[in-house]
Amino acid sequence: MWICRFAWFTGSRLLASRLLAGLGLFLALAITGCSSRQVSEGEGAAAETRRIIILTNGPDPYWDTCEAGAKAAAEELGLAEQGFVVDFQRGDFTDKKQIDMLKQYVIASDVAAVGISVFNPESRNLATELRNLQQKGVQVITLDSDLNREKFRDARFAYLGTDNIIGGRELGRAAKALSPDGADFAFFVGDLGQANAVERMSGFLQGVGEDSGFNELARLSDGGDRPKARKNVEDLLNQHPECDMLVGIWAYNTPQIMNVVEDRGIRDKTKVVCFDAAQDSIRGMAQGSVDVMVVQNPYQMGGESVKLMHALVTDDQSTVDAMFPSYAQEGEADIYRTELRVVAPDEGSPLTEELFEESTVFFTNSQFQAWLKERGLISS
Repeated sequence: MWICRFAWFTGSRLLASRLLAGLGLFLALAITGCSSRQVSEGEGAAAETRRIIILTNGPDPYWDTCEAGAKAAAEELGLAEQGFVVDFQRGDFTDKKQIDMLKQYVIASDVAAVGISVFNPESRNLATELRNLQQKGVQVITLDSDLNREKFRDARFAYLGTDNIIGGRELGRAAKALSPDGADFAFFVGDLGQANAVERMSGFLQGVGEDSGFNELARLSDGGDRPKARKNVEDLLNQHPECDMLVGIWAYNTPQIMNVVEDRGIRDKTKVVCFDAAQDSIRGMAQGSVDVMVVQNPYQMGGESVKLMHALVTDDQSTVDAMFPSYAQEGEADIYRTELRVVAPDEGSPLTEELFEESTVFFTNSQFQAWLKERGLISS
């Protein structure tokens, strides 16, 4: 009996000892595992991919070309190997959408830089959110459309894009060459208050000149709504049958103008002049439906924006200095001009290279299509 009790007691102690040893090993492994996870998580946080964001004013194929240029620059710079990614996001042609998205960027931990095509240049709230990003250490630029420079230029490092006054002036010069005796014309655009729209229309008037027989009938906005853009053209022609020149200010306006002109059979007496080169506009020029396109280079705009933001984030001062050799937030020292083109039909156009500024590139439609094809693009 005593021997049995002793054996039971000895076995119990041995079992307990083994249980304690197993528990100790389990705790050691658990602690090691936690420590390993903590190290791993720490390494992941340190190596978190940082975003270089481009936020557009709205959805349009124009921005597809800009995105292609941005992605090409990202590959050229090897951004992925450096822990960066280009994040291309689209607004909805409202400043509320842009402000809401900027607020999200402020609270995000992975945003390194933001380039924004400003929808409403007078928006104090948008400027405030851009300043909030700057205070957080995020680099901020504008592209394609700037803030009101007199009020808010401190809310971004610089503007990169077309000189829209010059672009409008070149379109006005083309219009004057197309209608040397003058014209009754109307402007069509998404938003009359956006900086690029205001500047293009102002430049157009400079280009045609005073006392040139050009009579402005109306300025009509559509808020980015394509059906409304078409209706604006129809309403204008109903009210002003004397109108003989239609001016598309944003990329999608021209296809709507073309369609209405074709439906009404008035092409023979109506000039169609426009900004930007939507795919349908390029096709329309080849078919004789468009007289001239003043074209930005959104591909270059996207690429140069990414290069600038990357340089700012990585403190690459040599690249910044090359783009802004006399940088200051005054005058035009914080403005980087991207390329401007005038595109004319292959045959029968009075437009020639000599009509335009030396810095403006003159293309025939076929030459322009070849340029696009080389880059895998369908619009600009």
